[in-house]
Amino acid sequence: MHSRLIISFTSAALIASAGFAQDKNQPTVDELVSKNVEAKGGAEALHALQSLRLSGKTLVQQGQIELTYVQTKKRTDEVRTESSLQGMTQIEAYDGKEGWKISPFFGRKDPERMSADDVKSLMEDAEIDGPLIDWKAKGSKVEYLGTEDVDGTLAYKLKVVRKNGDVNFVYLDPDHFLEIRVLTQRTRHGAYEEVETDLSDYEKAAGVFVPTSLDLGRKGSSDKQRIIIDKVEANVPVDDAIFHFPAAK
Repeated sequence: MHSRLIISFTSAALIASAGFAQDKNQPTVDELVSKNVEAKGGAEALHALQSLRLSGKTLVQQGQIELTYVQTKKRTDEVRTESSLQGMTQIEAYDGKEGWKISPFFGRKDPERMSADDVKSLMEDAEIDGPLIDWKAKGSKVEYLGTEDVDGTLAYKLKVVRKNGDVNFVYLDPDHFLEIRVLTQRTRHGAYEEVETDLSDYEKAAGVFVPTSLDLGRKGSSDKQRIIIDKVEANVPVDDAIFHFPAAK
């Protein structure tokens, strides 16, 4: 009996020791964020990137409809997205304080201010660096949740809780440490929603890697938008007026 107890205690100690060693080998949040920064081009290049213009196309209804796409971002926290089809252009813009839109495809040709809930997605779009860079300064909380399969890739999973309560689950490629998926959870107009964005085909502009292929839509939906960027322009001159609510004529 005594020898059995010794063997049992020894086995338990070995298992605990192995588990402790495995925990020590797990990457920390700071390590993963640092690798993400370096993968994107480094802190210096990221902070030097003051504006970004992305031009291409958006495919909707499983590719049956193609719209011209132009998105312009400028530090700090300004964004304007234009989607054009058959002479009509839909606009969504955020100037760091308020958001507005023009929705001609829904018969609305005059600019309208957007609700606080609708502006949330624009605030995320305005980020040139993504949710992980400077997360402490943004007032976010980040937690490492281990690894998870993303279409056959065992990706690092990070949970980002933003200051406004929205949650991003950021999945980093284990080899390159770039974002390959972002799952956003939020409440909008009283309804809970999950929006999934897959990112790929990174290209370098002004020393920073930018995704040029994005598939986004509600989680589990087969009908997602695909944005294909054909042209990436970095540090282009941008007039702040394009982000502000248009003055009355």
